[in-house]
Amino acid sequence: MDSKNNLFPIFLKIRQIKTLIVGGGNVALEKLNALLKNDPRANIILIGREISDEIKERVSGIDTITLHQRAFLPSDLHCGIQMLILATNNRDLNAVIYGMARAKGILTNVADTPDLCDFYLGSTVTKGNLKIGISTNGQSPTFAKRFREVLEDILPDETNELVNNLNKIRNSLKVSFSEKVRILNDKTKELVSK
Repeated sequence: MDSKNNLFPIFLKIRQIKTLIVGGGNVALEKLNALLKNDPRANIILIGREISDEIKERVSGIDTITLHQRAFLPSDLHCGIQMLILATNNRDLNAVIYGMARAKGILTNVADTPDLCDFYLGSTVTKGNLKIGISTNGQSPTFAKRFREVLEDILPDETNELVNNLNKIRNSLKVSFSEKVRILNDKTKELVSK
């Protein structure tokens, strides 16, 4: 295994991306909660032979989420799906669906199966407009979770106010890009000085 994390971090607007979750148990609930934590209006279709009461309760009243209690059908990938999360407990089924999704160019995550993933769902820390993504390259989600807890504790609640104030300063500057960078670096160097 590569000793360097070569993943490219991006922050997706999941409200604008149609996401399919296949599975209706605890793992599907965990993935659903991760998406909804980041955007309570995420655009999600969830399909499962059986869908837990916890999932049904969690999505009650959210009109951007559709539940289908039935088996996955290959045609489910033909309705504009852009991101797929497989949360079944059947590795063979996951591998087959993953292959179909890859052929259609759909980015896929298979829970607890790094070799069948195009991306991982990392831990995130959110303080207003600041979001920090944490990845262990699929090696230790538990460490990512614990590190998230540390960052949540040490980042003050006023972090969002700081970000908003820096944005106001940036927008008020009527200078070249390089000059903006210099000015903002001067204003923020105290944040990291010892």
